[in-house]
Amino acid sequence: MRARAEALLGHRARLRWVHLVLGGALLMPFWLVTALIVAPVAGQGSVMAGGAVLTQFGAFLAALPLVAVAGLFPLVRPLSVGMARALCGVDGARFADGPARGWAARRRTAGWLTLHVAVGGLLSGMMLALPPFAVSVMLLPVFSALRDWLRLPPSLEEPWVLALAPFAGLAMLLVLALCATAAGSLLARCAPVLLGPTPADRLAAAEERAAELAVRNRLARELHDSVGHALSAVSLQASAARRVLDRDPAFVREALAAIEDTTRRTVGELDAVLGLLREGDDASKAPAPTLDRDLPGLLERTRATGTRVTAAVEVETAALPALVSREAYRIVQEGLGNALRHAADMPVALRIAPSGASGEELEIVMENPLPSDDRAAHRTRPGGGHGLKGIADRARLLGGTASAGPYEGPDGELWRLAVRLPPTAGKGAR
Repeated sequence: MRARAEALLGHRARLRWVHLVLGGALLMPFWLVTALIVAPVAGQGSVMAGGAVLTQFGAFLAALPLVAVAGLFPLVRPLSVGMARALCGVDGARFADGPARGWAARRRTAGWLTLHVAVGGLLSGMMLALPPFAVSVMLLPVFSALRDWLRLPPSLEEPWVLALAPFAGLAMLLVLALCATAAGSLLARCAPVLLGPTPADRLAAAEERAAELAVRNRLARELHDSVGHALSAVSLQASAARRVLDRDPAFVREALAAIEDTTRRTVGELDAVLGLLREGDDASKAPAPTLDRDLPGLLERTRATGTRVTAAVEVETAALPALVSREAYRIVQEGLGNALRHAADMPVALRIAPSGASGEELEIVMENPLPSDDRAAHRTRPGGGHGLKGIADRARLLGGTASAGPYEGPDGELWRLAVRLPPTAGKGAR
């Protein structure tokens, strides 16, 4: 019994009643417009005149097509979803977000609005008319003046009829509650079907998640390349300074200065990226180093670790597109970081030059001799670690290629990283 009472009069049932009343309120403007047309056609001076019940119902039916047309507007869906989420007692995740996309979603929204307004209008009318009438019926045995005012026929003034009047009034209120509960349940069942995501909505949501994932992956690459290289360089610089602490104070001072510069630059890059992330902006907007501006400093900091680096830059780096310059810098940075981690005592040769038949491609080649104890490891791990995967991802996003692995050179076995970026990469990017 308690469960049935909760279903009829509980918190969720009351919220659904409010939802139905809102549907009736939404009907009123459309009903008033159609009533102005239907009443003269039906020969009625006003839809509120006595005996105009059929005219009122005709105006109700004529209003529903107007409601359906209004439901085709894209912004109707978020308003309907907001009401349904708050008042229908349905899991909010089952609804679509944002304006209706495409005619399929608009038609479903129009169907929902028509259903909500029609059912809500009928139940609102019942709620306005039936409770006062039911209360009047319940009071008939008590107030004879009420019976005289209503001019009841003699058959309804029989004592047994008056004795049953309170029960009849309660039955009317119970029927109203049952109708409202059934109507609320109907709308709750139909809401996810008509206001749920369409295939176009699911595709848009998947694209949005993919874009968010791409931003996260780009951020992860930026942090890996920047912080990973810095940690490798600082570790080697500190190790080299410790070994010659007593013998070469000048080198120690140089190494400490390089450590200070490396950490300062890395903290600056990290703050810029995380600042944009906290503000909800695209992490790709963070200021990033480029070949033209930052390559000399990168080479100097790498050499400060004691690693011998020779660089041959055969292109005008200032003329490179901004996107290519940024990504090429990160590729060189990660390549040098790999050399520091795996072959710190070996010389590194870097060449940045034009390539291809027309000389418009950009080629980045980095080579270093393989330490004897690392050759087997490199052979069994041709793909490298996360850094080499990041290099391949950067090249692929620009339409280029990247390869890394052992290479038999004239002076012995080398580890070779080769990246090619096409001439159209990054054009138009800022």
